[in-house]
Amino acid sequence: MAHILQFMPELTGQELAYVQQLTKDYNDNQIQNFANIYRSRRRDPNIILLTTLLGFIVVAGIQRFLVGQIGMGILYLFTGGLCLIGTIVDLINYQNISFTFNQRMANEVNMVMKNIK
Repeated sequence: MAHILQFMPELTGQELAYVQQLTKDYNDNQIQNFANIYRSRRRDPNIILLTTLLGFIVVAGIQRFLVGQIGMGILYLFTGGLCLIGTIVDLINYQNISFTFNQRMANEVNMVMKNIK
C-alpha cells in the first residue's frame, strides 16, 4: 500500500496528517489519482507568504484572491490591506490561510474520488 508522501513529498505537518486521514483507505492507483488532482488545486504556503509580502509593496489582498476569498480580497485592495493591519495578521497566519484552503480542496478531491469508485 502506497503512502501519500511518496506521491506528494511537498506535504508537511498538519496538511500531511489531514490528507493521510482522507486517503487511508485508498489503493495505490487511487492515491496517485488523488495526488494528481489535489496537487493542481492546492496552494503552497510559500506562495501565500510571498503574495502577502507583495501587499506591503504593490497591491494588498492578492493572497485572499488566491484562496478564493474574493470579498476579503476586494476589501484589502480598497483599504490597503485594512491599513496594513490585515496584511500583518495574514503574514502571521499565512500557513493557516493556506491550510484552510487546502483542506477544502482536499475534501472536494475526496468527493470526486468517491464518485469515481
